[in-house]
Amino acid sequence: MLEIGKRQTLQIMRITPHGAYLGECAETKTGQMRASQPADTVLLPGKELPEGAGVGSELDVFLYKDSEDRLIATAREPKIKLGELAVLEVKSVTSIGAFLDWGLEKDLFLPFKEQVGKPASGMKLLVALYVDKSGRLCGTMKVEKHLRTDSSYQKDARVWGTIYSINPRIGAFVAVDNRYFGLVQAKDLGFGYRIGDRIEARVTQVREDGKLNLNLNRKAYKQMEEDAEDLLQLFDSYEGVLPFTDKADPELIKAETGMTKNAFKRAVGRLLKAGKIIIEDDCIRRK
Repeated sequence: MLEIGKRQTLQIMRITPHGAYLGECAETKTGQMRASQPADTVLLPGKELPEGAGVGSELDVFLYKDSEDRLIATAREPKIKLGELAVLEVKSVTSIGAFLDWGLEKDLFLPFKEQVGKPASGMKLLVALYVDKSGRLCGTMKVEKHLRTDSSYQKDARVWGTIYSINPRIGAFVAVDNRYFGLVQAKDLGFGYRIGDRIEARVTQVREDGKLNLNLNRKAYKQMEEDAEDLLQLFDSYEGVLPFTDKADPELIKAETGMTKNAFKRAVGRLLKAGKIIIEDDCIRRK
């Protein structure tokens, strides 16, 4: 059976000026091999036919549909196959949807109804591959149902993942290893993160359902040192005087520093203890 979206080992049944027609071989009652019927063949374009290949040669190919909606084989390796998730770059955005680079001649179609946010050319998006109602391969940014909850990660493990959705009230949804479900809660989400960003995080909890709660910061004592150094550099852009204190609105602090209010207060406390700043009523001065 010819399966779209997957790699298969097929045999060359005949060669024409257009290329080689590939098909499966069925075993006869006598144990000999016979070619599948012509209806069960697929074209491999001549330019992809390996040198020296002939009738009877076996080739490992990927099956998809070309620009004319015909099933076709390619020897190329796509960046994503059915059952997988991958980060792909947006090649173009049109009135009917977006098109993604997945390593084949025909770009992968990302329909409007399968988009999250507004993709733009050059963006890198985490997508899954599916077969639409017309039998074509398409991409979807709605990847949550494709994510697993059986990772081996434990609390405090450091992980990498891709942000695939952001809800300001809930947080950032992350595909850990582009495979497992993860969530950075809104209260722990810093400033400037976007869909498609690749992030490093710490597992703070493995929930009963196997989903991972994540935090973008290191453990507090390590993160405090890094935040304090970042804050010192920020003083330079304000000519040594930060025009607000740790009593400022959390949104202002996040917008200006990229830190949560608690992280900002810890960093300020670290710098104050080290004698590097002075806190006044409405500002903080660097010594």
